Amino acid sequence: METPNRSPSTLAEGRRSPERYSPTVMLMEDGRAEVLKITVPETGLAAGLKPGVMVRPVELFATPWARIFNGQLSDGVAYRAALLELVTVEAAQ
Repeated sequence: METPNRSPSTLAEGRRSPERYSPTVMLMEDGRAEVLKITVPETGLAAGLKPGVMVRPVELFATPWARIFNGQLSDGVAYRAALLELVTVEAAQ
């Protein structure tokens, strides 16, 4: 049954797309490191992307989530971005 006057959200459209990738990105700031898995559409992966290169997520969006499974609470943050652009060393400084 279709609900009238209701358009799908951008997040729902992303979930239906089979061409998604979730590269692991390391954020380094103030002597600390955070590991983020960012979901990106295939069209958002930069040419030349390989392990160890610096990237900048464009239109990064964080969604907090929580669920209870077998009486245990699990929670976290899901990240998605429109694209990962390559960063040159000069631009990073």
